[in-house]
This record gives sequence, structure tokens and C-alpha cells, in this order.
Amino acid sequence: MDALIVTTDGFEDSELTYPYYRLQEAGIDVALATPDGERVTGKIGEEMDADLAIADASEDEYDLLVVPGGNAPEDLRIEAEEAITLVREFDASDKPIASVCHGAQLLISADILTGRKATGFWPIEVDIENAGATFVDEECVVDENLITARYPDDLPAWLSAVLERVEAQPAAAD
Repeated sequence: MDALIVTTDGFEDSELTYPYYRLQEAGIDVALATPDGERVTGKIGEEMDADLAIADASEDEYDLLVVPGGNAPEDLRIEAEEAITLVREFDASDKPIASVCHGAQLLISADILTGRKATGFWPIEVDIENAGATFVDEECVVDENLITARYPDDLPAWLSAVLERVEAQPAAAD
């Protein structure tokens, strides 16, 4: 199993590091993609080395897409159109897309929320609803292949749901 995390500078530190290491503990290979393929820094200073540029990532090589929150999703919408394309490709392939907090901003830009249930950090509730989704104020919301959470306190429940979904699907071709 292979997971792809997309982010840029300004990510919410725990929303990147928790899934990054928890997925590895579960035996999943994790790749970190950034706009330029370079190291990124979180809001409180966590530094993470990228494995590749977002433009070089291909949906068919991964089983799961993870979108951490913080300031990064908003910046990705501007800096990396390829991140929006990846979200659309994962959704079209019915592969799990896991977003937390402001990560839903990337789902909004990819226009994949219409008619679905989702959650995110409360300041973007109206944005989620304006994108055609029903906002659900719960720690983890699963709707088809979308697995969304509100904020760092929800990370354990969110990752449990992510792992359950990933373990129930066939692995991507290597």
C-alpha cells in the first residue's frame, strides 16, 4: 500500500506528522509531495523533506491521498493546480481521500463535494456548504471515498477510519 501526502509550507504540524508516521507504522509506504519537491516547514516549525514534486505524482501509483490542514491547502490552490488535479483523479478512481481541518479547501477547489457529507475546521463550514456538501460537525465523517476531520483533536478517530478504508481496498499497481 502506498499513500501520498500533498502539502506546502504552513501546514498544521500535527496534521501532517501524525498521519505520516501512523501510516508508516501500519506498513504503508508514505510519499510527501510539495509544489517544488523541496523541504517544507509547518506553522510551528516542523520541517519535512519532500519525496517528489506534486507535478510528478501520479494517482495510479498510490492507494490513498492525504491533505493536511493549516495554511497549506489555501496556498496549494494558488501554487499547485496539480494538487487539485490529483484530488479529482483520486476521486474519479474512488480511492480514499483523507483531509483534515483546512484540507477541505483543496476538495472544494477540486469541486468534488457536491451532494456529499464532509467536515472541516468550523471557519470553512460555509465554504463546504457553498461547495454543495452537507457540513457535519463530527470528529470524522466518511462519505464514500472521502474521510474528513475537523482539527487535531480528531486525528485518532480520523486515522482509524482512514486505515479501515485503505485495508478494505486492493493495492495500486506497483
